[in-house]
Amino acid sequence: MTPDQQGEKSPGAELARKLNLLLDTLETEGRKVKFNDVRDAMAEAGTPLSRARWHYMRSGTGPAVKKKALLQNLSKFFGVNENYLLESDEDLPPRVEAQLELLATLRAKKVRNFAARQLDGLSPEALLQIRDLIDEQLGEDKPDIL
Repeated sequence: MTPDQQGEKSPGAELARKLNLLLDTLETEGRKVKFNDVRDAMAEAGTPLSRARWHYMRSGTGPAVKKKALLQNLSKFFGVNENYLLESDEDLPPRVEAQLELLATLRAKKVRNFAARQLDGLSPEALLQIRDLIDEQLGEDKPDIL
């Protein structure tokens, strides 16, 4: 039975999850990282990275990546503890956790703004009821819009 069939994540899937979280974090900070950025940084650090390897690392497919130096250099590139990609614990670096919370808030507000634009023409009472329903679903106490 494979780790996925037992409800566990394979080492490749866990690494992919972490890498994609780090990429999302940088994107929320306004920095869209491309493969060439990673490749160049890894080459400079002495741990070359091919496009194929990067792809299977991000997708969680292919052989498990066990090259400690590469994983440590990737962690440094992303600005997290150099053992973050090596360890299997679930703790997110505080910066990543904060950025993910910000991203979730921004997405929720984007949904709320979209809904507000689509509901133009409804009575103020109806809008307030809808706002309350959205806030209840999002678990927020006070709305910023409407």
